[in-house]
Amino acid sequence: MIFKFSVQERIRLDEFLRRELPLKIKYEFKNEISNSKIRRLIVSGAVSVNYNQIRRPAFELRGKSEVLVDFNEEKFFFEKQPDDIKFEVDEKSVLFEDDFLICVNKPAFFPTEETIVNSEKRDNLHQAVIRYLWKKNPNLKNPPYVGIMHRLDRETSGIILFTKDRKINKPIQKMFENHDFTKIYTALSTKSAKKSKFIIDNSNKFTVEFAMNRISSKTQKAKWGPVPIEKGGMTSKTSFTILKEFQRENKTLYEIKAELFTGRTHQIRVHLSEAGFPIFGDELYGGENAERIMLHSSFLEFIHPFTNENVTISSNPDFFDEK
Repeated sequence: MIFKFSVQERIRLDEFLRRELPLKIKYEFKNEISNSKIRRLIVSGAVSVNYNQIRRPAFELRGKSEVLVDFNEEKFFFEKQPDDIKFEVDEKSVLFEDDFLICVNKPAFFPTEETIVNSEKRDNLHQAVIRYLWKKNPNLKNPPYVGIMHRLDRETSGIILFTKDRKINKPIQKMFENHDFTKIYTALSTKSAKKSKFIIDNSNKFTVEFAMNRISSKTQKAKWGPVPIEKGGMTSKTSFTILKEFQRENKTLYEIKAELFTGRTHQIRVHLSEAGFPIFGDELYGGENAERIMLHSSFLEFIHPFTNENVTISSNPDFFDEK
């Protein structure tokens, strides 16, 4: 969830958020947030000022400013310290790069960014991209700038985009807000006994659309599901295509393409579960046990805001191969 604040005064960033953010958290999640967690939120890179990522709690807001807080409530309230893989970005894992942007193929079991808890001990893709760019430009005195525009869950693999120049942050952020990206994911699903109200047409396509929000207790692992708009639900929509059906170890599995029209937390996972096709490995939403949640960001297309180039990036998931 993105919290937006308009500031018209001269004040330290951490002081401003200590005053304003607890009110938002209390309203949205019925939960408390400490001053120390607000500081870690800034240090972890979740706060930007005028579309520039700020990691200094003492940063001074000087009059008219827009502050954005990318608040991942699941990570913030329920994060555990898992065993992550070791990973370094190389030329093979870079799917697109120019002077402004870099797109990387993220592996599963590797965090996108620094985490709120134990961030200094846990490697992540953001730091790996910085290392990669610094190695390419060893004469730089300071680490190269890398901006985080969106995220993938730790177990989700595939395409993720970073900025290399602060001046492109605002147009890219606006594109994400306006859904000006074509984003397609690939899932490996099983079929549940749950009766679906969504109709699969003759071309194996179906669309899931409903209002959704968090439905689990604040003391349990985050879980999302259908919630009416009048009770706080947010519109969500995904178009699905069943690409093929196949057998693996006496299981019937389905390769499913998912095109996002909105970007809610756990959207694809919730929609496929509600449609009777829970993702293999996604036990939280009714999927069968597997080595990971079988979800992959496989396609990204957009018009480059500076070059006007049509950028098309694709990545093939590895979880269809026989293990």
